Amino acid sequence: MAKTAVMEGSLAVAHAVASCRPQVITAYPISPQTHIMEELAKFTANGELKAKYIRVDSEFSAASAIFGSSATGARSYTASSSQGLLLMTEVIYAMAGTRLPVVLTGVNRTISAPITIQVDHQDTMALRDTGMIQLYVENAQEAYATHIQAFKLAEDHDILLPTMVCMDGWVLTHSFEQIKLADQNLIDQYLPPFAPKYRLDPKNPLTYGAIANDEVPEFRIMIHEAMERALGKIDALALEYQKMFGDYFGGVIETYKCEDAKTVIVAMGSIIGTIKEAVDALRERGEKVGVVKVRSYRPFPGAALFDALKGADTVAVIDRSLSIGKSGPLAGDLKSYFYGKRGPRVFSFIAGMGGRDVTMGTIDSMIEKIKATETADLPDVDFFDVKRQYLD
Repeated sequence: MAKTAVMEGSLAVAHAVASCRPQVITAYPISPQTHIMEELAKFTANGELKAKYIRVDSEFSAASAIFGSSATGARSYTASSSQGLLLMTEVIYAMAGTRLPVVLTGVNRTISAPITIQVDHQDTMALRDTGMIQLYVENAQEAYATHIQAFKLAEDHDILLPTMVCMDGWVLTHSFEQIKLADQNLIDQYLPPFAPKYRLDPKNPLTYGAIANDEVPEFRIMIHEAMERALGKIDALALEYQKMFGDYFGGVIETYKCEDAKTVIVAMGSIIGTIKEAVDALRERGEKVGVVKVRSYRPFPGAALFDALKGADTVAVIDRSLSIGKSGPLAGDLKSYFYGKRGPRVFSFIAGMGGRDVTMGTIDSMIEKIKATETADLPDVDFFDVKRQYLD
């Protein structure tokens, strides 16, 4: 039977991963990912989880080891943050290129320098072109459900791509919430054992990552097409999860009070809760404002976003990351999809980098900035809650 318990977000993720019965887990500690791996270590040590738990000597090794285990047909998992994720970059490209359905938790943390352990999205968004699916969550319960869905999505024979669940460090991993834990028998029905389409087997030799020379475009296109197929799968798996467990956590986007909204705020991750509170307050003052939460950053849900935003006059995209020399990555992707289509004005706002708070006051300031800005004055990117004395 399902049960509820108050627990840290990291422990909720560990429970979700353990319930998916991974066969190989690789671990290298980096804050704020550490508690996930500590809890999984406990599960394997006390026999609750029958898995090979490998303590490796770097994040590159963590990714490399599960590259090998996934290639042999074992359900495989790891987690990392910040510089650790970037150290995995080479292997993640190879995982996507060899179609290995590894699941990874990307616990969001700022990349140095300067050194900090606070949260933003620069680390995971830097991996957007690797071929790895990226799903962003708002709270710990959504993180729990999304990890279970992620294994099913990654291992689908129409997809077969590494999949990363991205959750804000500290804010989600180290906060306590009441978590609904699904019944293990139902999880086993929802997520059967991994049935690899291809695997390394001495009796049936295969080569992974062979020299392609002239065939590289075709490989990249196959990954791209698998990503596009994943858009529909993400929605379908969420509905299947809801039917079996009673809760809906999924879809490529989620809308909130957008039906009559003239201004819509688009964002990802834990700040969505604050934005919803701000929208409620703004609506009490007569402002027609809504929110769109982007869950799937890769594959990019362009059509779903266009449909949700086409009735708005203005869109404020909040990135907790910066594509230096351009704008926010999410805003840039949205603008490029809207290019040539009749759509709203899109503002690129940067807020919350390096763990700086995004408050209801921040949202109010953005709405006021939009009202005061004429089309001709639209900046490529605008920064909020910045200490200007350090810049002058």
